[in-house]
Amino acid sequence: MSRGVARKLRGLFVTGTDTNVGKTIVTAAITAVLRAEGRNVGIWKPVQSGALLGSGATDAERLLQWTGIRERPGAVSPYTFEAPLAPLLAAQKAGLSLTLQEVIAAGEPLVRRYESLLIEGAGGVAVPLTADALVADLIAELRIPALIVARSGLGTINHTLLTVSYLRQLKVPITGIILNDGECGAGKDDPSVASNAEQIERYSGIPVLGRFPRLPGGTDREALVNAVCQKIRIAPIREAIEMQSKEDERG
Repeated sequence: MSRGVARKLRGLFVTGTDTNVGKTIVTAAITAVLRAEGRNVGIWKPVQSGALLGSGATDAERLLQWTGIRERPGAVSPYTFEAPLAPLLAAQKAGLSLTLQEVIAAGEPLVRRYESLLIEGAGGVAVPLTADALVADLIAELRIPALIVARSGLGTINHTLLTVSYLRQLKVPITGIILNDGECGAGKDDPSVASNAEQIERYSGIPVLGRFPRLPGGTDREALVNAVCQKIRIAPIREAIEMQSKEDERG
């Protein structure tokens, strides 16, 4: 994908403050809601590690299962590595040396097929992606806004503010922050949960769009859609994507 094609990409990059903060389930849930509204929204996981396709344990496979999108997992995630390491190291272990432009080019078929994409990153923004690029550099190169997913519990203020600061250094617009109450979100007796969102908004100036809830009844598309509709302000996300379409029309 050339820089010219990258400019035409519309969507949102879902990044996290760490690994295992709930990026995959939030990405799937938002995608499911937008598709339920009749939007031609796709998903893209540029690089994933920790399991092989066909195991059922990869993010790409879960994204497809939870959104109902009919794509091959290999199309959604063109680069999949078995080693549970940062993408740079996992690729090296597999005998491959990735470049940022190769990662971007692999997503071109998805850019052509969908009006917009929700793109899930790997780990946090400072995770090594290639020999000379971090995940944040990929976000900046794609020129789309970011959505930050963070744990809802103790420690999330620090992690979230650092993530916001890093993205701002690269002039990446941030649509909002979603706190996740899921498995890694917060303990039942964590008193910080009640005030974390307020403090993050106060010090970052970025809106917290809600807290994604635990889903004790199991994860399926209906549960994800209901969770977003009940707990997350989807309007700013929808508006961020629509604004890109309007800018393309004016351009």
